[in-house]
Amino acid sequence: MSNETKRDVFEDLVEELANAYIDLDGEGIGEDLTNEDKRAYLKDYDIALPDDLPVIPKAVGEWIKECKHRNVTLADTLCMEMRPENVRNWMAFKDGDIANDFDRAGYLRKQDLMATAWVLGVWRVEETGEIVKLEAEK
Repeated sequence: MSNETKRDVFEDLVEELANAYIDLDGEGIGEDLTNEDKRAYLKDYDIALPDDLPVIPKAVGEWIKECKHRNVTLADTLCMEMRPENVRNWMAFKDGDIANDFDRAGYLRKQDLMATAWVLGVWRVEETGEIVKLEAEK
């Protein structure tokens, strides 16, 4: 599996279609898209990652990796008492807020993001934009 998203595959197809109908000089018709080309794009689209991957901090991704490696359940991964402090802080407070202003909606949204990343086994790192995929156990 590649790190291509569905949007990447779509943009490749649009470019290929544009080139098939108009050559670079804007004169005449370019080469036709073959049935083989079409099947290849559909296959690439089917295996591509979703565009809306969860975006989580690196520390949260490391916690998910550690829990998956130790065969910890999702419920225990989300459990407040088990989480490292940096993950607990990310989940419990508003972005940039270190006061006691607990944000329940933000907490639930972040819990959903963390759970989605855990279930999918793939996410985007907030700090770098890198896509991280958990490798299946062999």
